[in-house]
Amino acid sequence: MPGRTRPIEKFAEATAKCSPEGAVYGKCIAANYQNVSKGMCAKEFMVLKDCYLKAAGKK
Repeated sequence: MPGRTRPIEKFAEATAKCSPEGAVYGKCIAANYQNVSKGMCAKEFMVLKDCYLKAAGKK
């Protein structure tokens, strides 16, 4: 179907637009990867999530 965007395509576009935010979150996780705990990088994750949602047109 021409003109229809598949969800994976939207996700790929969103991730491409949010690479700086993804890098910050990745560095946070990598800094303590042996002792990862719930909420450890929550602030960084929320910034990344908001970027994804904006880029995907959900927010």
